[in-house]
Amino acid sequence: MPRKRIIVDLSDRRLYLFDGDSLIRSYPVGIGRIASATPTGSLHIVSKSPNPGGPFGAYWLGLSKPHYGIHGTNDPSSIGKRVSHGCIRMHNADVLELSRMVGVGTPVDIRN
Repeated sequence: MPRKRIIVDLSDRRLYLFDGDSLIRSYPVGIGRIASATPTGSLHIVSKSPNPGGPFGAYWLGLSKPHYGIHGTNDPSSIGKRVSHGCIRMHNADVLELSRMVGVGTPVDIRN
C-alpha cells in the first residue's frame, strides 16, 4: 500500500506531497531566514493542532525536531520568502488541506 510522504525543497520553496511515487499536491511555502534556517534532513510529523493561535495560522503540524513545524500564517505575503525562524509556512487553506491528508508519523524530508 502506498504511503504518504512530504518533501520540502528549500531551493524552490515548495512542499510536495506524495502517495508512494505519485505526486498528489504541491504548495508554495515560506522558509527560515538565513540566520535561522529551516533544518534539513529526515523528520516526521509528531503532532497535529488546529487553531494554534498567534502567527501560526489555521493549523500546526509539529515536526520531530523540537520547536519546528509546518504551519499556516497570519501573513500570507510571507509565502515564497525567507522569513520564518526555521518553520515552514503555508497559506492557511493549503495547510488545512494538507492536514486532512497526512497523519502523525508521516515522513518529512527537507532538502536544500
